[in-house]
Amino acid sequence: MNNFSFYNPVRLHFGKGQINQLEAELPQYGDKILVVYGGGSIKRNGLYDEVMTVLEKLNMKVFELSGVEPNPRVETVRKGVEICKTEDVDFVLAVGGGSVIDCSKLIVAGAKVDEDPWNIVLKKTQVTDALPLGTILTIAATGSEMNSGSVITNEETLEKYGWGSPHVFPKFSILDPTYTFTLPRNQTIYGIVDMMSHVFEQYFHNATNTPITDEMCEGVLRTVIETAPKLVNDLENYELRETILLAGTIALNGFLALGSRGDWATHNIEHAVSAVYDIPHGGGLAIIFPNWMKYNIHVNPERFARLAIKAFGVSAEGKTAEEIALEGIERLREFWISIGAPSRLADYEIDDSQMDTLVEKAMINGPFGNFSLLQANDVRKILEMSL
Repeated sequence: MNNFSFYNPVRLHFGKGQINQLEAELPQYGDKILVVYGGGSIKRNGLYDEVMTVLEKLNMKVFELSGVEPNPRVETVRKGVEICKTEDVDFVLAVGGGSVIDCSKLIVAGAKVDEDPWNIVLKKTQVTDALPLGTILTIAATGSEMNSGSVITNEETLEKYGWGSPHVFPKFSILDPTYTFTLPRNQTIYGIVDMMSHVFEQYFHNATNTPITDEMCEGVLRTVIETAPKLVNDLENYELRETILLAGTIALNGFLALGSRGDWATHNIEHAVSAVYDIPHGGGLAIIFPNWMKYNIHVNPERFARLAIKAFGVSAEGKTAEEIALEGIERLREFWISIGAPSRLADYEIDDSQMDTLVEKAMINGPFGNFSLLQANDVRKILEMSL
């Protein structure tokens, strides 16, 4: 494996009733708090009232930013930054899913610079400080509750990029599985696809001697594959929600990437697609990832074959590594379809009319992919396979 240094300071409060931890966590940061949330689901399921009850008990001065989009926009970030600067906010509390948390990460960083926060995403402005951030998670998907990464969309320029800084690690994250009970079936499915894709991105690397992280990746995948079909048909099952909630966190908190550098090309391609078409991130990944896999089998057939055997139970008897790999990819595609995920861009009424734009958006920073370096023609072929 590669040499590595690892750092993750996030304190997790996991389980039913852990919102009570707010009373111990918040007072140390000050009494002016910005609460960031999405389209209002936390008001419908009662979480908003729970949070406000605690904040009122703590005599907090509360400001609110609602309406964070599923693909969070930099324009919404700018509104949050303005509130933080104008009101001298001490702490930001993100209540929602990965989009709300990603938006909040750029808010806490943007509150400490004079430049436009989009410059942080473009890496033109360096993050050297940030307001403290806490999260209450309502969707099992992105792992943003325990990492320092964020993805933001600029609707004006049709750009969507990931960025990150150790300064935006949440100070704490509260994960109560009951807060995911009201999550609709389609968003539950997209979250499952997203967390599995995070595991795949880290599994495909070029490091050697990585048996610990290999087994960890395969174990998370097997658990999700076993749990997901049950969960999508029993959305308020506490134990199933609990399992998937923790899986989403483990999938992208850094543990699975110790000693290796994952690929991340599929995410880059999907970001280009959802920047232009504003489709659900998990839906785009479900379409593109099996095609990225099929396109790149030649890079390391044995790696794909191991995944097929270990995660999808493919029999190796009498087959070549490539045959095993292809069977594993088909099982992945069939699994995602079986739980309700899309399989073609046509499912979102996307055709090849914007192909040049998609390739251009994906290639904005040049060739990419750490397991397999993709050029523009490679991206085009994977997208054509995905139509």
